[in-house]
Amino acid sequence: MSSPLEKYQRKLDQQEVIFDESQQLALLALDRVYQQLLEASTVITSGEIKGVYMWGDVGRGKTFLMDLFFSCLPEFIGLRLHFHHFMARLHQELNLSFGQVNPLKGIAKRLASECRVLCFDEFFVSDIGDAMLLGGLTDALFEEGVVLVATSNIAVENLFQNQLQKQRFEAPIALLQANLESIHLDGQADHRLRHKGSTDIYFVSDEQKMKTLFDQIATGDVSSLPLQVCRRVINTKAVAQNIAWFDFYALCDGPRSSLDYIELAQRFAIIMVTGIPELSSEPFEHIKARGTEDGAIGSGQTGERAVSLGVNDDAVRRFISLVDECYDHQVLLLLSADVPLEQLYLNGSLLFEFRRTYSRLIEMKSLYYQTLHLKSALKRDFN
Repeated sequence: MSSPLEKYQRKLDQQEVIFDESQQLALLALDRVYQQLLEASTVITSGEIKGVYMWGDVGRGKTFLMDLFFSCLPEFIGLRLHFHHFMARLHQELNLSFGQVNPLKGIAKRLASECRVLCFDEFFVSDIGDAMLLGGLTDALFEEGVVLVATSNIAVENLFQNQLQKQRFEAPIALLQANLESIHLDGQADHRLRHKGSTDIYFVSDEQKMKTLFDQIATGDVSSLPLQVCRRVINTKAVAQNIAWFDFYALCDGPRSSLDYIELAQRFAIIMVTGIPELSSEPFEHIKARGTEDGAIGSGQTGERAVSLGVNDDAVRRFISLVDECYDHQVLLLLSADVPLEQLYLNGSLLFEFRRTYSRLIEMKSLYYQTLHLKSALKRDFN
């Protein structure tokens, strides 16, 4: 069994990765956690092992390092989840725990029975209700001795930077800081851009090209029937065994969530989206309705409840989630838009989040990603 340091060195020797000085502190911290987990008793007491929180700009290798760490763990002691997937699971478990006095403690106990170390990818909180849930859950997880390893684009102290009444989250942030070693991967290189060779996945206003691609790719019977996804109907332009073709507004405008995109990414090896407009829009301020969008513990003063949104930002948020799920499942995403990718979203309240989307779409063009996709597609066919 190899440690993270040993496995990293082997990848260096085989020229699978490029040495990055700014990753070394994180690698040492992950190796420390790995060694402590091996040496620890079956039951880890609260605070016995300090976890790791890796943060930095897109493409800095955070997910790579966490996956390297996770791949070294002995079987059945780790659980690795994209943060959106974890939140979906949390909400499902809360629905099943209705009526319990403290459901978060029960959920934490179940997670502790399932794993000793919990790996979160893309830790990011934009919903105030989720932020309040996470405060209670992380407290309960640490009490159960669960070790947390997480990646994020932002520092721990800024996790709830967009939330109202920030003083509510001072205690959860302090708890995370006490239980996690925070490491900033502050280099400049975007490692997703290092991959040589690429193929087109993004086209500008070329519906005919997309139809030709669909006809070339589709296997099995083809129809244009709507799909049932998460018990809701999504209209399609065309669908076959391996590919689903959607209009942007059908897929990203309306009552959709990451759960829809998770299901689609699990069902189809290729997803095609056309009719994508330029998504930029001028943000404008509006006031949240008191007590309906701010959670149950007060609503704060009116001035504190002003939020800035662009007219397209709800659809942009869903598009970001779609790209995330396709990326995580090695789904091939084919897109056609009114403007080039670098002009797709230049103004709005989600510029920070969209940088990751842009970086991921660039990587999706690479032959490296296409190879991952082919392996994933073969595995789907085999299963």
